[in-house]
Amino acid sequence: MRRPNRYLWFAVSIAAGLALGLVYGWVVNPVKYVDTPPSNLRADYKADYALMTAEIYAADKDLTLASYRLTRLGEETPLRAVQQAILTGRELGYSEDDIALLAALAEALEALPPTAGGTP
Repeated sequence: MRRPNRYLWFAVSIAAGLALGLVYGWVVNPVKYVDTPPSNLRADYKADYALMTAEIYAADKDLTLASYRLTRLGEETPLRAVQQAILTGRELGYSEDDIALLAALAEALEALPPTAGGTP
């Protein structure tokens, strides 16, 4: 009779530990992400970021600012970031309009001199 009681206390202890751990991690001291750079994003979110940059560029035609935004993705060059976004966008089934926006931004970035495209 002593053995079932022992398993019960073990199960209760495990459940209590899990519950206290979750409360501490989610309520008392949750992780706070502050000023996380876009270079930490997954590839699909980087493609979304590049697409949003392409949409902004299509509206305001500010290539310097678009180039600066793309440097934050952590690729070697802004052009490489857009090229990677096009590849990822095709894999994820982006619309042809979205791919065209990215392609237009890539064409504009190809026209930039190699030293341009890092600062606004």
